[in-house]
Amino acid sequence: MLKIRNLSFSSGGKPLFENASAVIPTGHKVGIVGRNGTGKTSLFRLIRGEWVADSGEIDYPPHFRVSGVDQEAPANDVSLLDTVLTADIERSHLMAQAETATEPDRIADIHTRLADIDAYSAESRAASILSGLGFNALAQVRACHEFSGGWRMRVALAAVLFSQPDLLLLDEPTNYLDLEGVVWLEAFLAKYRHTALVISHDRQLLNRSVTGILHLTNFKLTHYKGSYDQFDTERRIKLEQQQSMALKQESQRKHIKSFVDRFRYKASKARQAQSRLKQLEKMKPILALSEQAVAPFRFPAPQELPPPLLVLENVDVGYDKKPVLRKLDLRLDTDDRIALLGANGEGKSTLSKLFAGRLQPLSGNIVKSSKLRIGFFAQHQLDELVAGESPYQHMQRLRPKELPTQLRARLGGAGFDADIIDNPVERLSGGQKARLLMVMATIDAPHILVFDEPTNHLDIESREALIHALNAYEGTIILVSHDSHLVETVADQLWIVQDGLVTPFDGDMADYQRQLLARPAIDIVAGQRKKSKSMRLDAKLQSSGRERRQDLSQLRAKVKSVEKALGVLETEKKQTEVDMAKPGFYDSENSQKIAEVSIKLAKIEAAIIQAEQDWLVAEEALDTAHQALLQ
Repeated sequence: MLKIRNLSFSSGGKPLFENASAVIPTGHKVGIVGRNGTGKTSLFRLIRGEWVADSGEIDYPPHFRVSGVDQEAPANDVSLLDTVLTADIERSHLMAQAETATEPDRIADIHTRLADIDAYSAESRAASILSGLGFNALAQVRACHEFSGGWRMRVALAAVLFSQPDLLLLDEPTNYLDLEGVVWLEAFLAKYRHTALVISHDRQLLNRSVTGILHLTNFKLTHYKGSYDQFDTERRIKLEQQQSMALKQESQRKHIKSFVDRFRYKASKARQAQSRLKQLEKMKPILALSEQAVAPFRFPAPQELPPPLLVLENVDVGYDKKPVLRKLDLRLDTDDRIALLGANGEGKSTLSKLFAGRLQPLSGNIVKSSKLRIGFFAQHQLDELVAGESPYQHMQRLRPKELPTQLRARLGGAGFDADIIDNPVERLSGGQKARLLMVMATIDAPHILVFDEPTNHLDIESREALIHALNAYEGTIILVSHDSHLVETVADQLWIVQDGLVTPFDGDMADYQRQLLARPAIDIVAGQRKKSKSMRLDAKLQSSGRERRQDLSQLRAKVKSVEKALGVLETEKKQTEVDMAKPGFYDSENSQKIAEVSIKLAKIEAAIIQAEQDWLVAEEALDTAHQALLQ
């Protein structure tokens, strides 16, 4: 269990937490949400002990292994698969000792422990995780230095997921993933059997993978049970109720104050006036819980052009005269809302650049109106802003003839306060940089908007504002995004970019995600797993005929013992779940009991998993012993 008690912390003189408290039961998966700058990443650093709180405590069991993704995997000659495998430190040490140990008892202890931690299936599990994050069998045996920083971030994520820490801390894990990787991660987190805290602005992930939401606002932590949508509904109701109560109290205060002002100096009413004055002084103000509204995005409407806006005729496009996409026959019309789907590296960004005019075709024709204007936003453009220049200077370069008041009005309408308009761009947050680029991309009222991963640095509220703006926009949209909520609510056509081709997808996002999850995981080490299993069993059965019979009797007893223990554990689990389902169990005043029962359930579930593994090993050994006895 993770306990945060009366936490206070300031950074650079800015308070982030003031007497904040929360309890996260063991085994729960919790999404951490809040506006950018509220302290989500700082909370992770405090939990890991990298920073020291001003006051308060953060406690979790001393045996807990706490881990997260700090940085990308190193650019060395180690293969991706081996990089992930070394994340399990205990397994690596035991495997090394198994190579050098000579004492029979020590060898037996090593192999027993390796079996206990399921070390012999480690390579297949690591390969499965890498496959889910987009690395095929060939990529998994390549060296880390052959991959870019974004792909090495995926390897680092794979390593921490493989190590299965007791407390998993993930800070925006989807930022370096494509939609396929996000869908896989959602399923992985939903099944993760330890405690996980996930900072994310991905609404779908928070709906599908977590059991609770920890909300950071007004320097406090509030834990809500359920998905993000459940949290959002409950929070809105609370805001409305608090606002209503505050308005009622303010009306009451005005009424009392009016009475006091009228009669406090009138002898016949002086006593009543004094009484009401004391009542007014004792009345504790109810603060209306309000959250600062997110500045809207505004995309100017383009002038109408006759269709089609743009046509590709038998186009090949790629780099260094090598085509990535071939024989493209595509057409864009007014009001098209198209999302490009496909794994990273298949050519989504290449097609986006082609539409935006950033890439020229290797062959074929592009037919478009001479008046066509295209706005392009790509995530990598964040690094192309001019260091040392302010948002105002960036806008001034695009509109040198506009008055300063007009330029500042443009930026103000995009959410830039007067105090940051003149700041150098390196002092802006990622979300502010993204907003600046969107203003710049749409300043000419483009007929086509090409948005390649526009949401990576936007919080959930800003993403919702972007959705409203895109749905209100009167032009054509080409969208590349790993945010399935954004795709579902904006796009009405899905194009699959795969194997050098672009084809329409006859279905919706739910259909596409089901198709992704149905793909079999790639196991590139099945042969090695089989070999390891055989070695484990052989080590247990090296004995004479009489000793084999004795082993057989012991193995039968082991199987029965584990089966009996498993039955007892299953009964305990069912009873505990019944207790937790009783009305009133989750009442706030019952927090201590909730924590105790949650810990009990987590321990029972862990014991069941271990017992099931023990049963499989015992059954395997018993079957092999039978076969050996018949030889």
